[in-house]
Amino acid sequence: MKRTDRVGAIIKILSQNPSKNFSLGYFAEKFGAAKSSISEDLSAARKMMQSMELGIIETSAGASGGVKYISRISNKEVDILLQDLCTKLEDPGRILAGGFLYTSDIMFDSTLAKRTAEVFARKFGDKKADYIITVETKGIPVALMTADLLNLPLVVIRRESKISEGSTLSINYFSGSTDRIQKMSIAKRAIQPGTKALIIDDFMRAGGSAKGISDMMKEFDVEIVGTGVVIASKEPEKKKVEDYFPLVYLGKVDENSKKSEVFPNNIIFS
Repeated sequence: MKRTDRVGAIIKILSQNPSKNFSLGYFAEKFGAAKSSISEDLSAARKMMQSMELGIIETSAGASGGVKYISRISNKEVDILLQDLCTKLEDPGRILAGGFLYTSDIMFDSTLAKRTAEVFARKFGDKKADYIITVETKGIPVALMTADLLNLPLVVIRRESKISEGSTLSINYFSGSTDRIQKMSIAKRAIQPGTKALIIDDFMRAGGSAKGISDMMKEFDVEIVGTGVVIASKEPEKKKVEDYFPLVYLGKVDENSKKSEVFPNNIIFS
């Protein structure tokens, strides 16, 4: 196999398995090449990915060392994504009774979900999380794709416990979106004590869901290392959680004029 063929194959394998570590021996055996040749291939692949801003190919030494691909969305692509989200959310046809916005088509758009996940993966990639956590249902696509990019398992907290999940832990929390007490539950075997978790969700109004997840994780001795949401409401200004990272802010939604205020988060990577 020619070097150009090996480089192309290496890039495809790594990019299809983000954040997964591969040994040089794996590629040497797969391509029937010496490890020294594979090292040169990786160097060429790394330079190409870097020059095109397509991500990072990272190598590590030692017995447990190897090579892995790390998703790295560029600042330019982030700006394009945020503008795209704002434009879609400002569509007058999305305004529902009560000042709500219809967002299901956005949250379940696989392309948008993946691009959004790339931002969260870049923002929280160094937090050393062991799990991605979300609440059913609209936050699941972006949370799943974030989990894929960080090579982490996804834990979905349910509104109601299911008999198929065995023993569960449930708590009540106050939802700012519905202004009422709601319930969330998680299977006790879904997460291990003493680990770290990252919350990814679609929308935050007052932060009740995120606070509920945080309180629930304390029961498992799990540390929350970050909270990422696609959309955060500007009101109320004071949330039930202090440390959260939104992609866009939702301001006033006027049913009469059919106008909604949506602002990008300009402090993405400070």
